[in-house]
Amino acid sequence: MEVMKKKMQNRSGFAAVIGAPNAGKSTLTNALVGEKVSIVTHKVQTTRFQIRGIAMLTGSDGSQAQIVLVDTPGIFSHKESDRLSKSMVHAAWTGVNDSEVILHVVDAPAYHRCLMNDGTSQDRLSVDDTIRVSNGLKRIQNKKIFLILNKIDELAHDLTLSLIEKFRLLNIYNEIFIVSALNMDGIKKLSEYVADLMPISPFLYPVDQAADIPSRLMAAEITREKIFLRLHDELPYASTVETESWKNQKNGDIRIDQVIYVRRDSQKPIVLGKGGQTIKSIGASARNDMQDWLGKKVHLFLFVKVRDNWQNDKSHYLQTGLEYDA
Repeated sequence: MEVMKKKMQNRSGFAAVIGAPNAGKSTLTNALVGEKVSIVTHKVQTTRFQIRGIAMLTGSDGSQAQIVLVDTPGIFSHKESDRLSKSMVHAAWTGVNDSEVILHVVDAPAYHRCLMNDGTSQDRLSVDDTIRVSNGLKRIQNKKIFLILNKIDELAHDLTLSLIEKFRLLNIYNEIFIVSALNMDGIKKLSEYVADLMPISPFLYPVDQAADIPSRLMAAEITREKIFLRLHDELPYASTVETESWKNQKNGDIRIDQVIYVRRDSQKPIVLGKGGQTIKSIGASARNDMQDWLGKKVHLFLFVKVRDNWQNDKSHYLQTGLEYDA
């Protein structure tokens, strides 16, 4: 008698990706999704609001699971911070509360360097913020919490083991994973664990959708990434991009007009560059990414304006889903 195979049921749910600034949260999100949905730069606090990446993963039994990965802003001290910083931290913890699984990403080499009293000032800030996240996780109940020791390709194996033991003694984490999100090391094992923990449920999004973010906002994020990559040593953190208009043209092309806001008149020439060369380069790079993302020809027009108090503009928070009075 032929045995009927049991039909596998689909799973879906949410997983929050949290951690200190620059721990590699967005790189991990992109690795699990299989394509770029969150911008990545060397600048801390690049992610400013929740980005929902949609990953189609396979469980250990071969079943399919759709995971909505909530890539959150870095969690850092904001005792004396501005409104934007407080809203970013609030968004991160909100992502935790709304998820079945929590992935706490840690910059493993930076943490180890600090243990050896060899860390930079940025390393020490990262460790302080990592401890802050761990303490916050102690209050979380009825959720699976995974520690993700990232950038493990930069750390010797024996040092990794000692780091694992240090975090294990905290009695916070259900599992500890060692990965290099950039090189995809350890990602398959992690993806199976996350998939297995999702509740049985129909998929929440079409299977070919990679992110849940408005197109105008995604376009602004692409340009903001290019600004950070080009000017991270010259332009302060406090700049932003807004998509002013988006027009689908009759020939199928898309025209996108965006404004780059800086806080002081002295910053405007930095973005423009000599003879406008810097903004042209930023625009060309952003346009190429937008065309790859949209599969259409894009005509991108960038303008630079000074708005010293954009961080207190309520409309900016409404556009990104951040709480204005967090």
